[in-house]
Amino acid sequence: MARRGILKRSIYKSPAQLRLMIEPGLATAAALAAARAAIRPGVTPLELDALAEAAIRNLGGEPNFMLEPGYRHTICANVNSDVVHAIPTDKPLEPGDIIAVDAGAILNGWNGDAAFTAVVPNPADPERTAQLEKLDRVTELAMWTGIATLARAKYLNEVGEAIERCVHRESDFGVLEDYIGHGIGRSMHEDPPVFNYAVRGRGPEVKPGLVVAIEPIISEGKIETVIQDDGWTVSMADGRASAQWEHSVAVHADGIWVLTAEDGGAAGLAPFGITPVPIP
Repeated sequence: MARRGILKRSIYKSPAQLRLMIEPGLATAAALAAARAAIRPGVTPLELDALAEAAIRNLGGEPNFMLEPGYRHTICANVNSDVVHAIPTDKPLEPGDIIAVDAGAILNGWNGDAAFTAVVPNPADPERTAQLEKLDRVTELAMWTGIATLARAKYLNEVGEAIERCVHRESDFGVLEDYIGHGIGRSMHEDPPVFNYAVRGRGPEVKPGLVVAIEPIISEGKIETVIQDDGWTVSMADGRASAQWEHSVAVHADGIWVLTAEDGGAAGLAPFGITPVPIP
């Protein structure tokens, strides 16, 4: 879930606290894997929501999105021009749709948060499907670029610079500025903010104990958004598509570990020559 309110506390966790974040990260990964496996024409976002909730509860966790005041679901299901915080509905997915699924788990008082995007191919319109797949691919690449940058960075704001450069190198897509990444730990949203674009200042030092959700949200067209009447769903003002990818990542004494990836981020980081190291 994209950053809304941020709870301020120390941004660095102890080694013991980092270990406590492993289980909620894996529960979040399981929820997203269950939803991703079910995406096809005809499935509804509410059905994906139920699968994600079951996966989290089966591992002893609780959906942390449900702890947000007024939100009653496990996932946000952002279809087509919806960007973030979209409430799951019973409207079936159709060929040619693009959907971003965002979910999180809390377990033993610690949080995970992650998201992926998927395209429902439309054989009748391969050109449009290819455009949406590019949007998805560039957004995922931007996320892994940000994570790889975190592994080598001295200061956090290097991450946003790298994400923005990646998007502009690969496409003419827009990088949303209203919704960004965040620290994560005892609360789902904590300091520090994690920008997806270059900003003034270096940001906090990247050192052991830092845990952040890196969360690029990329638009097919312009970057302006509007909030729908339900008070939650944020949509692109121009009605065009968007994509979102997110992982929660821990920095520790021996390297980095992607908490919300089953392999710790090994596959995503391999093209960058980075090997994630399990939290000891």
